[in-house]
Amino acid sequence: MPRDTLTGSRIRERRVMAGLRQADLARQAEISPSYLNLIEHNRRRIGGKLLNRLAAILGVEPNLLTQGAEATLIASLREAALGHPQSGPELARVDEFAGRFPGWAGLLAQQRTRIDGLERIVATLTDRLAHDPQLAASLHEVLSTATAIRSTAAILAEPGEIEPEWSDRFHRNINEDAARLADSSRALARYLESAGDASADVAMPQEEVDAFFEARGYHLPGLEQGSEDAQGPAAMIAANPALTSAAAQDVALRHLDRYRADAQALPLAPVRAFVATHGVDPLALAAAFNVDVARAMRRLASLPNSEATGLVVCDGAGMLTLRKPVRGFALPRFGAACPLWPLFSALNRPMVPISMLIRQPGRDAAVLRALAIAQPVSAPCPGRDPLYEAHMLITPAPGETDALAVGTTCRVCPRTDCEGRREPSILSDGF
Repeated sequence: MPRDTLTGSRIRERRVMAGLRQADLARQAEISPSYLNLIEHNRRRIGGKLLNRLAAILGVEPNLLTQGAEATLIASLREAALGHPQSGPELARVDEFAGRFPGWAGLLAQQRTRIDGLERIVATLTDRLAHDPQLAASLHEVLSTATAIRSTAAILAEPGEIEPEWSDRFHRNINEDAARLADSSRALARYLESAGDASADVAMPQEEVDAFFEARGYHLPGLEQGSEDAQGPAAMIAANPALTSAAAQDVALRHLDRYRADAQALPLAPVRAFVATHGVDPLALAAAFNVDVARAMRRLASLPNSEATGLVVCDGAGMLTLRKPVRGFALPRFGAACPLWPLFSALNRPMVPISMLIRQPGRDAAVLRALAIAQPVSAPCPGRDPLYEAHMLITPAPGETDALAVGTTCRVCPRTDCEGRREPSILSDGF
């Protein structure tokens, strides 16, 4: 129901709050009860003198009777309803609900936002528990150290005398192992606590690189052609303390070198002018600037204010080497991604662009367009098969509904009828 037709509902609510009968309000407003009944049921529009008269009787400002609920609140309620279609919410009356019960509507919207945040944290923790190699190594360290302490303690607990020299050695081993266990446990606790904090310290090289680009919005003015703040990739890495490990610095350097080459081939100003005219179209951009499609994809994803454009890159083994997330499409932190992504289909059909509408499960699910292509990473070499790298650009697809259902990774995907499933999910379909 449109917001401008809800004035009658608000009049009825105010009348009930004031303890007035319909006949009493009609008499004071000098109209018939039947006419007021039509107004209160939103069957007659109202304005001018009559609206002012009713507002004065009810003791409210006229704009409180005519103004609708906030658009953001209504949009949030609609998103919450779309996440639970099986409950049968009356979408056509969401505006009326927000107008008549703004407090309850606001509470419902806040609860939805909090639940979404908690679900993201749960998914991140689950992904770590299932696939994180550092977590596996940390748990192995804790268990092996605890086992060593138990074995040594068992020797000391055995009946009989132990030579003082050996007894001192066993006690020293227990003390050293206990200190190592305490350090490993503290490190493991800090690592798990960082799961819900995007700004927390990360330990894996790929995570450090992802955090480096995310903190800059995936746009690096210092590497843009003609920038006054131009820097070299090595200087940028040296000036950034967040890239702590040598492995992360090496990975970042390769990405930054590629970024600078992309910026030289596709200067920022002409590309932005092209996008303003033609939209986010990597195939057309590649043809217009005579570059390969993968480079056009990377450039489009690195433009300023390109939050609605996501990018995923994987090597020939299917390992994700670059992640730029986009709303409505979750990316795994570790392990293998969903094999149904067009990104991996492109590896089977090199040099052939694959365009597909996709949708992931979840309350933030949206239909997105994914364009993927696999290209060789180096020039052809006689007698050797080419090594390919795949890119997938992800953009919104408003108005589209027919899309391929894909997941994030099997461990946190609730779809049970997927032919590509590798392992059971911990989630139910209603998660």
